[in-house]
Amino acid sequence: MKKQLVALAVTALAVGSALAQANDTLEKIKSSGTISLGVRDSSALSYTVGGGKYVGFHTLMGENIVADLSKKVGKPLKINYVLVTSQNRIPLVQNGTVDLECGSTTNNATRAKDVEFAYNTYMEVVRVAVKANSGIKDLKDLGGKTVATTTGTTSVQILRKNKRAQGIDFKEVMGKDHSDSFLLLESGRADAFVMDASILAKNISTAKNPKDFAIIGPELSVEPIACMMRKDDPNFAKAVNDSIARQAKDGTLAKLYDQWMVKPVPPADVALNLPLSAATKEAWAKPNNKPAEDFAAK
Repeated sequence: MKKQLVALAVTALAVGSALAQANDTLEKIKSSGTISLGVRDSSALSYTVGGGKYVGFHTLMGENIVADLSKKVGKPLKINYVLVTSQNRIPLVQNGTVDLECGSTTNNATRAKDVEFAYNTYMEVVRVAVKANSGIKDLKDLGGKTVATTTGTTSVQILRKNKRAQGIDFKEVMGKDHSDSFLLLESGRADAFVMDASILAKNISTAKNPKDFAIIGPELSVEPIACMMRKDDPNFAKAVNDSIARQAKDGTLAKLYDQWMVKPVPPADVALNLPLSAATKEAWAKPNNKPAEDFAAK
């Protein structure tokens, strides 16, 4: 009987420890010596160059955050890179597969019910990419055309909102990820691709003939992009935000941005030429995790 009670007590302690770690990421990563970093494969902010290597402004920023977290927990942390998609990124953060996602996720009020957003680190605009010789110059030219966007992104709602507001009748097709959506445009199965300008620029820069494409029309929206974490873990959120604030203050973010968003980047050594915007500068100067709805209200 005594042995059974001891065994039950040990089991209870183990369960209790597991539950505690589920809501204490710092303790979890300290114990394991590993942190899972969510990355993307075809975003300008986070993408792959093959061979399991991930780069980009947000990926490198995420690696800097991990370096600061290593100091925080008092031991080196090994990074486990986890490729996420627009559809699975939030569930993977919620279920503990990903500890920190630094891809290209829009911070909005709906998503904030499920995950915690770090400080906003990039202010994105949504635009339209087309074939340069298509004759499409503005939204009104999309009437009767086929327009692609990526499943699970906010661009789907933005696309439909503009469709209703301007009375434009076009067909929608969905790519499973950004590279798939761009392929729809590149192969002629879609006449346009609506998405974050940085993602459009990244896919165009790595196309076989980048000059065959153009980004046209007005800015359909301005949205904050931020890293995601699990909810109800204030200590981890503070540690992540402290690192972001440090990188903003000491010029690290500015150097990373210039390296990965302005200058030529691998694998094709083509420049994205996306100058640092005033909105992104302001986000760094006044760190916050305000959702997209707050900016839309201005």
